[in-house]
Amino acid sequence: MNCPEAFNWKRRANQIHDSRPMRQRKPIIGITGNYGAKGCELADGYWLSVLAAGGSPLIIPPYEDPEAMATVLESVDALLLSGGGDLNPLFVGEQPSPALHGITPQRDEVELQLISMALDMQLPILGICRGIQMLTVAMGGSIYQDIQEGMPFRAGAVKHSQDLPREWSSHSVCVEEDTLLYRILRNHEVAVNSFHHQAVKTTGSHLRISATATDEVIEAVESCEGKPILGVQWHPECFILRGDHSMMPLFEWLVDEARLYRRTVEMHRQILSVDSHCDTPMKFHTKEERLTTLPRMCYGHLDAAVMVAYLPQQGRSGEELEAATQQADNILSEIDRYVAENAPETVLASTPDQVRKAKREGKRGIIKGIENGYALGKDPGNVERFARQGIAYITLCHNGDNDLCDSARGHGEHGGLSPLGKKVVKEMNRCGLMVDLSHAAESSFWDALELSRTPIICSHSSCRALTDHPRNLTDEQMRALAKAGGVMQITLYEGFIRINGQATIHEAIRHIEHAIRTMGIEHVGIGTDFDGDGGVPGVAHAGELMNLTRELLRRGHTEQELRLLWGENLMRVWQQALDQKKTNE
Repeated sequence: MNCPEAFNWKRRANQIHDSRPMRQRKPIIGITGNYGAKGCELADGYWLSVLAAGGSPLIIPPYEDPEAMATVLESVDALLLSGGGDLNPLFVGEQPSPALHGITPQRDEVELQLISMALDMQLPILGICRGIQMLTVAMGGSIYQDIQEGMPFRAGAVKHSQDLPREWSSHSVCVEEDTLLYRILRNHEVAVNSFHHQAVKTTGSHLRISATATDEVIEAVESCEGKPILGVQWHPECFILRGDHSMMPLFEWLVDEARLYRRTVEMHRQILSVDSHCDTPMKFHTKEERLTTLPRMCYGHLDAAVMVAYLPQQGRSGEELEAATQQADNILSEIDRYVAENAPETVLASTPDQVRKAKREGKRGIIKGIENGYALGKDPGNVERFARQGIAYITLCHNGDNDLCDSARGHGEHGGLSPLGKKVVKEMNRCGLMVDLSHAAESSFWDALELSRTPIICSHSSCRALTDHPRNLTDEQMRALAKAGGVMQITLYEGFIRINGQATIHEAIRHIEHAIRTMGIEHVGIGTDFDGDGGVPGVAHAGELMNLTRELLRRGHTEQELRLLWGENLMRVWQQALDQKKTNE
């Protein structure tokens, strides 16, 4: 992620949260300009193809002003990386080989920074020829300076530097079936044109190969995280110059993704988005976390987050319990300091109204919570003391039974809530705190559901019907929680959304949609568990949260559904807890 100074995320926050709807317009496709003898230039095929696909082309010259670069990226809906000269190997830590051809150093460093910013913003990207190479390098892969030199035993079966006019096919490539590229072109073998001698060598961990030539030269790469990122080694923009529309699906895909990107950004301007659980304070001791947390919230269009004081379950002697209470105090104080350091862009929010006010003002709301009632020791009076510090909820336990209740990973010590746990739940009701049953055993869940006078929450849980993990809720629990007016916040912790294999954003959405079908949209939300090992490819941190919205929109979910899912359900339960406090007074 870029240093915040390279991208004015404070200004961008105000733009994102400007509630005025933008007028309908064609998606704007930013196209990187090449660099020639007269300076910035661009072949006609690029902008003609974008126009034919229904987009509005905007040429981006290679200039070295990060603030101007950021301003342009804020106004475009997708990025097209055009072809051109070779990448200077010095920019990737290599010495130039004798086979290296002409380089364009005027573009290299600028374009790498531009791509990095676009990736942070989750913009759709299409890289063409040099563009696939720049995209690969920017995302952690590597390139051959020269195919013949780098692949002497494989290259040569295909002439990649062709003498044909570029609007004619020169060879064919094999497209892998289970890829985005195949879904776009709908063909295993595609006739293409190539004019290059640098080529992708390794893709890195964020991309995968989607097409190769017969000599195994990589001809296309795409995101392996479900993001709208694609690179092709050939020149699809040239075909339209002779009236051949066979490559137009690539540009139509880019324009369609740009349209969805703009719709996603507009959606986040209208709705309130709240992450009900993250463990970010655990990483506040690192400089990187203190620098990147707020920019990531901005990039991901996240309005507010519950940052918890997390306490792992430890011993329960009097001395250890006293230390646990002190530890919770220290973490909550650290959250206060963090917000003060980043004022006025962030504010502490201890009511739903304060969260909404922060959004209207273009600020980020930070909500405090406690994960593990272990922090209370054996004193129910600590509930009120922590409530006065502005927390929104207490998760009654973590991984292990404590003095309040049994844990999903415990030994059934109490058979549910202990007598002390029942007093704590009543005290939380009195003090206006939400009762959080994530991590709790089923016995504790049922006891709390029956006892609490306000709806309970599960701030970061998922569906046991899809992933058989004791931390997840059964359909029976989910239906009972909904009937009682509570909410279940789907978590992005990999082990809770998929047992075998790597979980992805699509598994997370499966859990969201199963919860919606089982409970109703009015009782489902999102609690990521970021920085507590939460996060999956495609939505690995707060900066990628907009990808959830984009995929949910792609699947047909409405603004009202997203409004409830992203925050209003949680705000409703929180307000009910606070209203109960007023009733008690």
